[in-house]
Amino acid sequence: MSSEKKHGSISNWNSRFGYLMVAAGAAIGLGNVWKFPYLAYRGGGGIFIFVYIVIVLLLAEPMLNMETAIGRHGKADTVTVFEKISKKWGFVGWMANLCTIMINFFYVVVGGWVLRYALQFIFSGDFGENQNDFFQNFISDPIQPLIFSFIVLAIVAVLLLFGITSYVEKISKIMLPALFILLIVCGVYACFTAEGSLEGLKYYLLPDFSKMSIKVFADAATQVLFSVGIGWGIFTTLGANVPWDNNIAKDSLMISLMDTVAAILAGFVIIPAAFGAGVDVEKGPALLFDVMAGIFGNLPGGRLIGSLFFTALLFAVFSSLFSFIEISVRTFEIKCGLGRKNAVIASTVVIGVGNILVSLGFGPLSNIKLPWPYVTGIEYYGFYDWFDCFTAYVLLPLGCLFTCIFVWKIWGWKGYEKELMADGRDGKLTKYKKLLTTIVVPFFMIIVLLNVFGVIR
Repeated sequence: MSSEKKHGSISNWNSRFGYLMVAAGAAIGLGNVWKFPYLAYRGGGGIFIFVYIVIVLLLAEPMLNMETAIGRHGKADTVTVFEKISKKWGFVGWMANLCTIMINFFYVVVGGWVLRYALQFIFSGDFGENQNDFFQNFISDPIQPLIFSFIVLAIVAVLLLFGITSYVEKISKIMLPALFILLIVCGVYACFTAEGSLEGLKYYLLPDFSKMSIKVFADAATQVLFSVGIGWGIFTTLGANVPWDNNIAKDSLMISLMDTVAAILAGFVIIPAAFGAGVDVEKGPALLFDVMAGIFGNLPGGRLIGSLFFTALLFAVFSSLFSFIEISVRTFEIKCGLGRKNAVIASTVVIGVGNILVSLGFGPLSNIKLPWPYVTGIEYYGFYDWFDCFTAYVLLPLGCLFTCIFVWKIWGWKGYEKELMADGRDGKLTKYKKLLTTIVVPFFMIIVLLNVFGVIR
């Protein structure tokens, strides 16, 4: 996304398909393939998916509309787009920058794990007799995980030097379709080769409404925020390049749909396979690395399917990081006046420092804990858990909440409708969409915030 300073504008995407691939690629990543499956299992399988889909329709689609419209209207970085409407509301953009940088602290580290496992499957497929020991020895090592994380970060940084609307758009057009194909292949293979996998598929797809709870709702809502990528500046940043010809409402629906399908496909790969292997899916973040290595190791042709699976996940990592890091790059470039090269360097250095803390937090710094306020007292988390909790459960819902208030109170319905609906070309802003913005989305965000501090459980 290179700025064209002499014209005072931002270059547009080469095509609508290119924009959709980059935007969907930003949404589809570790949140879908790494986090969604174990949350779905813990949340009751089918009932979690049912609640998740409802929340996508009520929360994700209207938030994508708002953020993209703000970005297209402002045509700048995620701070300036708010300030062009109201100088006092630039703090929403700064909060988004803080949120995304902190997410990159651990996202890049986990991306390094994915690269390590992809290469391990491709070149040997040997994880030793105990896959858990392999995983724990790797992530606790002070050097190895950092090397792989820095490789991932360096590749993304180099590509971003050329602007996200050029090379990144071309790469995403290949990466995203390949990701879907690989997930489908892995899912079909896992379901029809592992004994007991059909029982897992039944648990995963059929909702049991007796398992519905506030916790399931809060977890599903939080996962939508993290998975789709709303509340942290992704779509205000990408929206700056969306041309007037694009129908924002249709694009938002398409992106939400693609992201949801990717998440459900990821669960389709992991949960039936884990059921068939008799593995505890609630291992959480270690599931993909510790458990899936064992599952694929016991399947006929497991090395091949493992290679395909982790290659698909690596595609998802890169397609997301292009847009994640672009948020801070654009802010440093435009708002802080650093220029493209220096902005990429500054973002890379800040994120790299955070990567060191998070990576060492699984090893030499594992005894260092950060305080977290809870209704029953202070709890203590390691670097990864603290950054994950603060970003996904606090900054993301606050970002959505402030964006809703900004749209209806500061920008106003008339200005928002003009941008969203292309001055009437794409229809009108309905009462239903206004209700979602003023009542439904804020209500969901309040539930998430109350849940993370233990007020409701």
